[in-house]
Amino acid sequence: MGHSAKSAAFLVESRIADAAGGDIQALYELGVAYSTGSGGIMVDLIEAHKWFNLAALNGSTLAQECRADIAEEMTAREIAEAQRQARAWLADFTPIRHVA
Repeated sequence: MGHSAKSAAFLVESRIADAAGGDIQALYELGVAYSTGSGGIMVDLIEAHKWFNLAALNGSTLAQECRADIAEEMTAREIAEAQRQARAWLADFTPIRHVA
C-alpha cells in the first residue's frame, strides 16, 4: 500500500472511530472527504451522501446543504442506497439506552 493509500485509510479509520463515538464533525468530515476526494480518498458520492445524511440527522446544517448539493449529481437509486447505508450505520452504532 502506498503512502497516500495508507494516509487515506488512516483518515477514514480515525474519523469513523470518532463518528461512532458521536462526533458530528467527524461525520461531516467523512462526507467532505468522500465528496471531494481529499486526503487521497477516492470520490464516492454514495458514501459522501451517507455521511452528510448522518451529520444532518445530528443537527449539522452545513451537512444538509452539502447533502443537497451532491444529491443533484446522483441518481434516485444512488440516493436510496446511500440512505440504506445510513440506516444500517444507525442500527449498528446507535447506543442502546437502558432504563434503570
